Amino acid sequence: MPESTSTLSHIVTKFEKELLEEWIKGLTNNSARRDANAEKELERTCAQFLNALKSAASDSSQGIEGRAWEDIRGLLTEISKSRVRQGFSPMETANFVFSLKQPLFAKLRTALADKPTELAEETWNVSSLFDSLGLFTIEVYQKTREQVILRQQQELMELSTPVVQLWQNVLALPLIGTLDSARTQVVMESLLQKIIDTGASIAIIDITGVPTVDTLVAQHLLKTIAAARLMGADCIISGIRPQIAQTIVHLGVNLEDVITKATLADAFVIALEKTGSTITYAKQGR
Repeated sequence: MPESTSTLSHIVTKFEKELLEEWIKGLTNNSARRDANAEKELERTCAQFLNALKSAASDSSQGIEGRAWEDIRGLLTEISKSRVRQGFSPMETANFVFSLKQPLFAKLRTALADKPTELAEETWNVSSLFDSLGLFTIEVYQKTREQVILRQQQELMELSTPVVQLWQNVLALPLIGTLDSARTQVVMESLLQKIIDTGASIAIIDITGVPTVDTLVAQHLLKTIAAARLMGADCIISGIRPQIAQTIVHLGVNLEDVITKATLADAFVIALEKTGSTITYAKQGR
């Protein structure tokens, strides 16, 4: 591969300005995004890539995993991560690399017009090289997007499990959506931490927003209740609708030692009684 990479380096060095212009033109023509600042950044990035390509292609290292290609990999990694945040698709991201093929092939035909065998070999080598670089960008893009999605899911779980203090020594944990193993862990940690912070003795777990209760959900609830008890807080489950009550009975889930109420208001009244608080109504004057 030394001779092949040397040829590519020579082509990029000789036609760098023309390659840059044709490459940027192809990128902008195929993009629906129009922004002056973005175009300037694109031009800077393309010029940086061509400069790094000259250096990498002049080395005799084989494959893009070699040390000579470290700058290229770093640049493509930065581009891929940036485009994930900007909302680009995987194809738009990989097209940054693939769109350079056509201008390069044209320059190869010009430089090797009288050497058809070498032209065919160089065209294949360059095509294989840029396919590898394009696949590298897609791989980085996918990994970055998975990390973003995972982080967003964790943030959503935290936001969807708020623990609020309703009264002195009384906490409320309104649950909305499906309660799975991962979310149960977040729920448990949030509730236990709030119990420690406030010294609460009663925690109301409201499942009004939980669409269905199956054996797994019931087990998760029981685990949360058991953990809260170990921290010295009793739990009350509110939001028990007729359908959920029937499901719990059919599943054979034992909630006999847990206070359950139909509404959060009813559960709050019980919580006040357990903490020794009372509600009085001011008389309206006439």
